[in-house]
Amino acid sequence: MPPGNLNPQNVLGGSIKDRVRPANAAELDGIPWLPTLTPAERRRAEATLVVGEAEPGDLVCRVGRSPTYWFGVVEGLLKMSNDNADGGSVTYTGVPPGGWFGEGTVMKREPYRYNIQALRRSLVAGLPIESFHWLLDHSIGFNRFVMNQLNERLGQFIAALEIDRLNNPDARVARNLVSLFNPVLYPGVGEVLRITQQELAYLVGLSRQRVNEALNALSAQGLIRVEYGGLRVLDLPGLRATAMSSRKNNSTSN
Repeated sequence: MPPGNLNPQNVLGGSIKDRVRPANAAELDGIPWLPTLTPAERRRAEATLVVGEAEPGDLVCRVGRSPTYWFGVVEGLLKMSNDNADGGSVTYTGVPPGGWFGEGTVMKREPYRYNIQALRRSLVAGLPIESFHWLLDHSIGFNRFVMNQLNERLGQFIAALEIDRLNNPDARVARNLVSLFNPVLYPGVGEVLRITQQELAYLVGLSRQRVNEALNALSAQGLIRVEYGGLRVLDLPGLRATAMSSRKNNSTSN
């Protein structure tokens, strides 16, 4: 369900590129892979890291474009999606604060096969592709971080395929929340995810009203609490168990 009020822009050739600047100390402190580097490696990486503001609808990555940066979210919320042959859109996942994405594409230096779009005003960090490959060649800590990313990402996309087969809207919402609260991929989220019900509806592929019903059901089970401007997870293992149980029930019914 694409956000109808968003106006995609030609990012990196346009609006975000025009707003790029060096990352400041506070922004660097929020980048999860920098602590894995040696002091010399970190100095080299920090010298090339940049940040830019993405407005709602801006495309950080576009299908068919070659990568020039490895990207991460400092603040805000992005979505990874692609277009169907029938003109519709398939959303793969959301990318909340602390999430870095596209490492496989950057490693292979191949064109993007998906779009990354800002759902709200977001601050996006970028590491130039040559700096990314230099770290791969020289840093053991960085390699371990990227390997963990790829492993978690594989599990995330397997789960995403299973979500698409679920005909239970409550289960779809639960599974998406579990994905967004992944502490490895999105360490900047913590216990509270800053997201509106409309933004969650874009990611899940349901109406805002149906998402609201699902959130109320999960809240009644004591798994989450809806707060002003976001969601707080009260029981992540329980939320994960609920999602897994729904998957099993769906498989049995099929």
